[in-house]
Amino acid sequence: MKSFGTSPADSLIEEHKAIRALTKILQLEQEHLISANVEGIAALTEEKAKAAAQMAELANLRHNALAAAGFEPIESSMKAWLESSPQAQTANQAWQELLELAEIANEINRVNGVLINKQMVRNQNVLNILQHGSVQGNNVYGPNGQTANKSIGRHIVTG
Repeated sequence: MKSFGTSPADSLIEEHKAIRALTKILQLEQEHLISANVEGIAALTEEKAKAAAQMAELANLRHNALAAAGFEPIESSMKAWLESSPQAQTANQAWQELLELAEIANEINRVNGVLINKQMVRNQNVLNILQHGSVQGNNVYGPNGQTANKSIGRHIVTG
């Protein structure tokens, strides 16, 4: 990791690069999720983890610089630092852009989570059909008083 100066704004350019790289990975992940390309998704896992780790390391450097400047080392302290800084105009614009880029990445990640959940529900329904001959929702009470799937097909026996 590069060494930056003592200003909390010193890492913002690198943070911009890192969030853009992470956003590209998330967009590619979304394309793979939509096309159900499991191999493509798996291939992105390590790259995504590295990008997230880089973002965390850069944020940590910024937090350390905030602490050294006498501010609490958290995201919300950036606003207070910017208000007290002679670099405020340039740094404030870079900070606002970084926040906007982070919002975009967060939304793409949220949508990816929705796509993953939908795929998991589809997979579970297919498993239920294969195991029980029906999708869940056709539950009836069994002799023990517990709900049990009502089987409406043949069971697949393996082995």
